[in-house]
Amino acid sequence: MAPKSIGVAVIGAGRAGMIHARNYARKVRNAHLVCVVDPVADACKAAASELGLDDYYTDYRKALEDRRIDAVVVVTPTVLHRNIVVDAAAAGKHVLCEKPMAMNSAECHEMIDATDRAGTKLQIGFMRRFDRSFTAAYESVRSGAIGDVVLVKSLTHGPSVPQPWMYDIRKSNGPLAEVSSHDIDTLRWFTGSEFAEVYAIAGNYRCPEAREEYPDFYDNVVMNSRFTNGMQGIVEGAVSVSYGYDARLEVLGTKGVLFVGSLKDDSVTIVDSHNRIGGAAVKSWRNLFTDAYEAEDRAFVDAIIHDTEPLVTGRDGMMAVAVVNAGNESIVQRTPVALKAY
Repeated sequence: MAPKSIGVAVIGAGRAGMIHARNYARKVRNAHLVCVVDPVADACKAAASELGLDDYYTDYRKALEDRRIDAVVVVTPTVLHRNIVVDAAAAGKHVLCEKPMAMNSAECHEMIDATDRAGTKLQIGFMRRFDRSFTAAYESVRSGAIGDVVLVKSLTHGPSVPQPWMYDIRKSNGPLAEVSSHDIDTLRWFTGSEFAEVYAIAGNYRCPEAREEYPDFYDNVVMNSRFTNGMQGIVEGAVSVSYGYDARLEVLGTKGVLFVGSLKDDSVTIVDSHNRIGGAAVKSWRNLFTDAYEAEDRAFVDAIIHDTEPLVTGRDGMMAVAVVNAGNESIVQRTPVALKAY
């Protein structure tokens, strides 16, 4: 007998939300998109129209009352994640929650406890764990291709100007959360260990409009890390870089080095008559990780159908949030910060 088709609601009709919505509307087997949810009525209506949906809600609580919905994808500002996920679990809905998981570890604990009590799945949206290049690199490292891991360095430079709410570190946790959460998770993944200590420095170099009202906002951050197993890590994050979307990984071992990622959008290199070398750059994370998002969405449904643990768990999300909080503390205190054991 064919498995039941999982009814999905996507909460948040922004850029990332629409990636998930399009996947569940058209690409994910054994699942179907029931509705989209967004408090901005025009955005919600437009999303439903594009996706061919009859139903949409401006209040997520209405979606949680809809018996056709088995699972929700939460793609809202981080400050809203805790309440939505806890409410979804209480309504018996499985949850795929985009990163960052929440604002702090206490909220993450509440989200994990709520889904555990309800017996529902909780998957966190670290889509790089589903990217073919990153997963192939991970298997190479595990096979010993570069010896023992010494240093993992991950960077993300984004071209987008932050949305106004992101300037308030109290509401967004800053670029360490919004941009570098993926890098933090990548370091945990490739070291197979937990962060023991971080030292972060940051500054605002490209967003002058934020300086007066939000003097703590930073658009560039570098975080050095020590892991409990002795490995080393570096996270580098930037927003408003203008030149393109840049996501790269370097893993240095005792017997070699491994690189993942390139700024180039394709394999074409142009050399003009003035001896200048050029080519097209990757424009957006939406272009670079299209297949990874689809694989992530499929894995979520498979975990529901087969009653298996999601590949990226609530604990993975919580540990990344703990590192973000420690990194932000280090920026303010200008000193290394040790991580608590969880």
